[in-house]
Amino acid sequence: MTVDFSKDKPIYSQLVDRLCGEVIKGELKPGDRLPSVREYALESGVNVNTVQRVYKELEAMEMTDTKRGQGTFITMNEQRIAELRETMKRQLAQSFLASIEAFGFTKEEIIEVLRNK
Repeated sequence: MTVDFSKDKPIYSQLVDRLCGEVIKGELKPGDRLPSVREYALESGVNVNTVQRVYKELEAMEMTDTKRGQGTFITMNEQRIAELRETMKRQLAQSFLASIEAFGFTKEEIIEVLRNK
């Protein structure tokens, strides 16, 4: 399975977002082992170096722990996952608000649409 990537954002960043999304949705749970770098590169259809950067970025974000000789695992720190969820929620809301304001809609108009959905 390869992943479709957009051209407006670096591939490694899209993969980081994808994995973070899977953690937030509960598809990846604390302590789950990520595929090896080579396995994930094959699965997503990208270069091994790109996946190494993804894993390095996730570790810098404290979303994963790498155990030498065992692999890379989703953090067991539930508070860190909750912080990520809150951060992503705020970023998406700010992006959404910027979009509706750019088109001249008011928040009230959009809330009305959402209530009728």
